Amino acid sequence: MSGVPSIRSREIKIVQNIPISKTLKFWEGLKKGKVYATKCVKCGKLHFPPSADCSECLSSEMDWIELSSEAEIETFTHVVVRPASFQQHKPYTVAIGKLKEGVKVLAWLTGFKMSEIRVGMKAKLVAKTTLEGNLTYEFVPL
Repeated sequence: MSGVPSIRSREIKIVQNIPISKTLKFWEGLKKGKVYATKCVKCGKLHFPPSADCSECLSSEMDWIELSSEAEIETFTHVVVRPASFQQHKPYTVAIGKLKEGVKVLAWLTGFKMSEIRVGMKAKLVAKTTLEGNLTYEFVPL
């Protein structure tokens, strides 16, 4: 391909700063070991993850609700082929658990042997801070 100019490629890393002022209570709650959702004052819809505005009626009047920690696992998958941003992690399991309030939460499932994991089993949703200092939540054994 003589005569065709070429550009040497390189990896570009993009970091997005996401404003959290309207959901700050959620992040502050995780620091204190609590997991919060928002509930629309107008129509009563519960949102998790928390939302500043209701997707049902478009109201911006939201109350904060501390979620219970007990969940029933509805589905799970063990991730062996990890996305590029998770290559530093060993294979992991994620699950969707339904809380007493009716919301469904997607989170890592930790502290279980693979042979113990079943649809319908009980788990506890807990807030945590990762070794890197990131706030998150996961399902652990009751």
